[in-house]
This record gives sequence, C-alpha cells and structure tokens, in this order.
Amino acid sequence: MKAILVAENKDLVWAKVAMPKLKADEVLIKIHFAAVNRADLMQREGNYPPPPGSPKWMGLEVSGEVVEVGSEVGNEGLSRIGNRVCALLGGGGYAEYVAVRADQLMPIPKNCSLVEAAAIPEAFATAYLNLFVEGKAKAKDTLLMHAGASGLASVVIPMAKAFGMRVITSVLSKKIAKSISHLKADLIVNTAIENIVEVLKEEFEDGRPVDIAIDCLGGEKMGACLPFMSHGGRWIMIATLAGAVTEIDLKNVFVRNIRIIGSTLRSRTPEFKAQLLASIVREVYPKIEEGLVKPTIYKVLPITEAEAAQQLLAQGESVGKVVLEVRS
Repeated sequence: MKAILVAENKDLVWAKVAMPKLKADEVLIKIHFAAVNRADLMQREGNYPPPPGSPKWMGLEVSGEVVEVGSEVGNEGLSRIGNRVCALLGGGGYAEYVAVRADQLMPIPKNCSLVEAAAIPEAFATAYLNLFVEGKAKAKDTLLMHAGASGLASVVIPMAKAFGMRVITSVLSKKIAKSISHLKADLIVNTAIENIVEVLKEEFEDGRPVDIAIDCLGGEKMGACLPFMSHGGRWIMIATLAGAVTEIDLKNVFVRNIRIIGSTLRSRTPEFKAQLLASIVREVYPKIEEGLVKPTIYKVLPITEAEAAQQLLAQGESVGKVVLEVRS
C-alpha cells in the first residue's frame, strides 16, 4: 500500500509502505477519507510523536470500509466486513489502509457523508473531552472558544449550543467572523479591532463571566483573561499557538477556585478513548442526526496533495475541516 511519509527535508511523499499487520483485537479499514488536524503539522515537525505501536505517518481520523477483522473481533455489528465506519487513530490515517482497535470505531451518523464522517472522530472526541469531561459543562454555562475558524471550533461551538450553552469565540478578522456566522456563536470577537481581555472584562461586569475556556492560543492574553472567569471556572489549555509563556495572578486563581487544566486526547489510553467514543455515539449522535451539530468541511483534496492541505491549516486559511480523499 501507499502512505504519506515525511522526508528528511520535511517534504511529504506518497510512497510505498508495508501493509498493516492486524492484531487480534483490530480491524483493517480501507480508507476513503482522512481529515487533517493541526496535530499532524506538529508531528511532521517532530513535536508530537505518535503513541508506541502506531504507524509513523500522520493521520488521526478516517472514514472508510472494514475489509478484515482480527481473530478476537467478531464479524458482526459495527466490525462486520463491508461496514462503512469512521475511526479514531493513534496515527496512520494518511494511507490506503489502517489497522485500528475495534473499540475505536464509530458508526457513520445517518445524515452524514463519508467525507463528513472522516472529520468526526478526533474533532468530536476532543470537543466532548474538553467540554464535558474536563470542563464539566452544563446548560447555561458560558464558553470561551478561541480560534473560531479552526476545525475544532467548527465542532465545539455548535456542540456547546446544542447542549444549551452560551458561546463567545475569537477570530482574526471581519471576513473570518462572517465566514463562521453559521455556527451561531453568541458573541464573535474580532481581535484585529477588539481586545479580548477588555471584552471579557465587560462581560464579567455585566454578570456573564466565562465558566469554561478551551484555549489553543495561550500567550500573554491567557493570564490577563483569567480574572474574568466565574468562581470555579475551568480554563483548558490544548495548545499554545500564540506562545507558551504568560503571567498569572495566582491569588486570583486560588481565591476564586479557578482550574487551569492541560489536556490532550492523543495521550489518553485506548480504553479511555473507547469510553469517550461510546459517550459521543450515545449523547452527541442524536444531535448530529437532528442537524444541530455537523462538521464544517472547508475543502477536500486528493491525498497526494497533503502538502497543500496542511498549508491551509498552517497559514490559517481554512474555515472548518480540510479532508484528504484516498483513491486506490
């Protein structure tokens, strides 16, 4: 088979690799589509290695067809040969085939295409993890979701709205703000002309403090925003695109019981991920099938154009998810 490999000069190359060796608890998926995530860019640069035992090539979520099952996996239910599924991976999605534990499979929601399904596992698992497991979200909470045009935000915002939350998000321009209007955030902050700290201060003074923040930016503004959280608020760090250093008033943190939480999905155990995916199918899939939550697909490109796909993320051009089509 073929997969996208990272050359010594960091170029992406569509090259021959060995077929996956199927373990007893795994199924083999013929990949139709693989979604691109910012974690892929980090892995390409050597800053986000795959878990032990995962393929060395990138790709955290795919959709496709089950073509073989391991000796401990029954040829029935979701794992039945011929079924169309999507799957959460430790790595290896930029390829023609991937072996994955059977408990990392998810069904295709009734009103979703295979393209849309490829953008579900990683993004929805990350969204659910940080909203409901780490964030303890509930109806009427106020959520701050930075980087409103990101693939993750395209899931987090409608998911939060579907469960009755109020959402504030930040973007870099008026054009981007307009492009995400369909997500129905309650407040879109254009940081090109507005100071997010001042906006949150005004919200706080008007009795609308932030209960949960999902922050992929970090940087100087992170610490400056903390005073405008609710008592017991949860600030969840998932990346540091704006910088890894900030200044925090620690007295404010302990006096008001603010939680600062570091969170990554990839580092969790397969057992934890399996429980997480089951929760999503049980609790979020009905919202998907009602049309309340759905991946926003920005562009679909052939797998051989993985370089161009990653550039869309690196340059901040994508609004929603970029997906690679795999044609054998």
